[in-house]
Amino acid sequence: MRHTPLLLALPLALALAACGRDDATPDAAALPDAEAAHAFSADITADDFDELVKTLASDEFAGRAPGTDGEEKTVEYIRAQFERIGLQPGGDNDSWYQTVPMIETTADPSTVLKLTTGAGARDLAFGDDMVIGTRTGQTDVNVADSELVFVGYGVDAPEQNWNDYAGLDVTGKTVVILVNDPGFHAQDATLFGGERMTYYGRWTYKFEEAARKGAAAALIVHDTPGASYGWDVVRNSWSGAQFDLRAEDDPEPRLPAQGWISGEVATQLFADAGLDLNAQIKAANTRGFKPVPLNATVSFDLKSTIAEKSSRNVVGILPGTETPDEAVLYLAHWDHLGTHEGDDGDQIYNGAIDNATGVAGIIEIAEKFATTEPKPKRSLVFLAVTLEESGLLGSKYYVAQPSIDLARTVGVINLDAMSVAGPSRDFVVTGLGNSEMEDILKTFADEQNRTLVEESNPAGGFYFRSDHFNFVKAGVPSLYAKGGNDLVDGGAAAGQAAIDDYAKRYHQPSDEYNPDWNLDGVVQDLEALYGVGRVLVDDTARWPNWYDGNAFKATRDAQRAEAGGAP
Repeated sequence: MRHTPLLLALPLALALAACGRDDATPDAAALPDAEAAHAFSADITADDFDELVKTLASDEFAGRAPGTDGEEKTVEYIRAQFERIGLQPGGDNDSWYQTVPMIETTADPSTVLKLTTGAGARDLAFGDDMVIGTRTGQTDVNVADSELVFVGYGVDAPEQNWNDYAGLDVTGKTVVILVNDPGFHAQDATLFGGERMTYYGRWTYKFEEAARKGAAAALIVHDTPGASYGWDVVRNSWSGAQFDLRAEDDPEPRLPAQGWISGEVATQLFADAGLDLNAQIKAANTRGFKPVPLNATVSFDLKSTIAEKSSRNVVGILPGTETPDEAVLYLAHWDHLGTHEGDDGDQIYNGAIDNATGVAGIIEIAEKFATTEPKPKRSLVFLAVTLEESGLLGSKYYVAQPSIDLARTVGVINLDAMSVAGPSRDFVVTGLGNSEMEDILKTFADEQNRTLVEESNPAGGFYFRSDHFNFVKAGVPSLYAKGGNDLVDGGAAAGQAAIDDYAKRYHQPSDEYNPDWNLDGVVQDLEALYGVGRVLVDDTARWPNWYDGNAFKATRDAQRAEAGGAP
């Protein structure tokens, strides 16, 4: 998950061919047999789910990195499951695949950032002190003696009467930015979302805004509470090959260079400027904050290896019997971090929970829809996307090139990093309070004697860190829900222990399949999420919308009006 969510560390080996590659199926002998080893049930079962996750998270799939043999095995396995179930191809030219053109950029890990302050010059090492990369497609990005300026949270939000760049021309400068958004570190509920991260808190927004302002580079200051992950996640996610859409496929602005610095580096940088970092964080949480020059410069010569390649989304469709041009879409990302050669110990990042569980979930739901009468009146799209870990790129590309028009996409249900801790008394809706999709889910949660709750760490901004968010930005109501934290066996304490355990495994080689998982809760979750889709495909008059006051409601209303339908 991008659920998160960072530019991924992905291996260089076994790369795909360039963007012009066709969708030819590789030798079947090299692929897992979709049927031979396991007899799948038409219903949603723990055994079927277990088999799917075990296969997708096996070492044979080598961490499912885009641009590797692991991708080939992964997309062919998903295709084989979709075909076995009886779906129809929904990709390019009536194939199962949607080709996603991409740029692979690998920064030279020997790159150093030279900081020059009143205390002298210091070289920052890639990985330990900082990470940096470019999205420009250029093999050499040189920044010399760029002035450093602290711009607080790097937010320009007119509706909030907030502009961290007020009165500042950042042309040629490097901006230093805090992670998360105003209100978080001060625990001030009156600022932005308080403890709940808004989109302004996402690192992706901060880099985009710095690019709009004309900065030469941007560096985000890492802190674990604000980011919701440790420095090891940053280091792992920015090491090795990074993938991006081609500039012509992505209208968002891009910086010459962008990256992170560790909290320790930032503390020393501010001290060398005669400033206290904690005091500056406090100041940045006050309305009217003004940018602060750091009396320092940064220089670097960032060399990168660039290659044009492609990856693939897998698209299966179950056509509707009455209004096939309208659809409910189930979504999960298949990609993970691949193999990190040179790591000590286990080098394969299997990504069992993140996100073999989500892919297994949409396959299970697809099979139930395909084998249940009556057949759905609206169509169903089952979309397994690539490049989530690289910044939600596969879903971003699908949103730009959808199989069924977004104005006629009734709603999106995203499965990412499902809970395998057992049945729960609650049901976590990430970003609770956004859309009427939640009203439908509540009816099924009530039947299961479960309560809808928000995520345990709203400061993490998980609503903005998984693939549904590209549909959200395009106006389509989207639901991202999964098992709760108040476990039937062990209560909230056991649930927190499961959360803490997974936090240690997130984006680590230890995110592996475990035959001892309790999958009874997964089955409950999948049944409820199937139920939401069932309501929407059977009731062709129903168009769930965003709740009043939601920032995306106007986009949806205009979208539906243009399509000739009621909001």
